[in-house]
Amino acid sequence: MDDTRRAPIEGRVILGLDPGTASTGYGVIEQRGNRLSALTYGVIGTPAGMELHHRLEMIYHEVEVVLQRYVPQATAVESLFFNVNVRTALAVGQARGVAILACSLAGCALYEYTPQQVKQSVVGYGKAEKAQVQEMVRIILGLPEIPKPDHAADALGVAICHAHGEAMRGGITRAIAAAEGRRSGRGSSR
Repeated sequence: MDDTRRAPIEGRVILGLDPGTASTGYGVIEQRGNRLSALTYGVIGTPAGMELHHRLEMIYHEVEVVLQRYVPQATAVESLFFNVNVRTALAVGQARGVAILACSLAGCALYEYTPQQVKQSVVGYGKAEKAQVQEMVRIILGLPEIPKPDHAADALGVAICHAHGEAMRGGITRAIAAAEGRRSGRGSSR
């Protein structure tokens, strides 16, 4: 996504990550009230023949670049699922680890969501198909087409999930504060 002509960022910035050794998806969104928009998205691709430690270093540095450019307040990452292929699970875990380390060192708060939480938040159904999630990501962010490649769309979906969760958590916090205020107001008037 070409973001060279973007307007100044005024809202809350959220980075979504979909880590993988060959391809780590990233998506940066801006939240202004209930409105969400994509600031940038894409993938950090590493060459197949490159040694693993160099691939991990590349992922780390590219995530750092995104963090420095957009200074997100939060990073949302999909939690690891148990993979039958142990080698793949370990490689994804390592890519995830270096991406999380970059976020932590940048002082960015980190949140994890299960795939079902992301699907529920984005589509409204925790067992939604990948195509449904991708289409809703497009609609929610007002994009002309589904973000490509898939890892970028997945990363945007995780960021949207966090934004929706933050809005809900904020509403719950306000409701609790209002209820406590009413209780303490009633208790002092008697």
